Amino acid sequence: MKKTRFEAFSDGVLAIIITIMVLEIKVPHGERFSDLKELYPIFLSYALSFIYIGIYWNNHHHMMSAVSMVTGGILWANLHLLFWLSLVPFATGWIGENHFAAAPMTLYGFVLLMAGVAYYILQSRIIKNEGKNSLLAKAIGKDLKGKISPFLYITAMALAWLNSIISGVIYLAAALIWLIPDKRIERALRQNKEGGDI
Repeated sequence: MKKTRFEAFSDGVLAIIITIMVLEIKVPHGERFSDLKELYPIFLSYALSFIYIGIYWNNHHHMMSAVSMVTGGILWANLHLLFWLSLVPFATGWIGENHFAAAPMTLYGFVLLMAGVAYYILQSRIIKNEGKNSLLAKAIGKDLKGKISPFLYITAMALAWLNSIISGVIYLAAALIWLIPDKRIERALRQNKEGGDI
């Protein structure tokens, strides 16, 4: 499969996920600004999930820039990632409708954790296909952010039963770690183009 078709499909699925999430924000029946107060948990959960989907889209794009060929294993690993990301609207809606209650916050963390695992599997499949000395393998390096994130998700899931606000702050902190696109891949691509060492 051509890389462009692979990326177009992934982009389309992520765009649909964002569309589904925004459609969950129902217009209030009142005409005053005070009528919007009831929507604040729904909007906050939407904003957090929008950031996460944006992060996945951005990093997926950067990762695919370092790929020369798409194999069947990469296709299935990508579908696995999209499966977990497609559950984000459901988890988002549940935490918004239930004002960040413990069970919805735990499920939200589980979906984020599994999406992170799926992204790691996709990354590993690409590196296996491209080789240990590939551009992506060199750019990823020790992948500190990738190792910290699962720990944060698991911690937030456990703390949701004590204080869901702290859990939400941890999910936000994990998102902030990834908010800036992965400069390692950008730098590796630039240096490869210039013929320098990574």
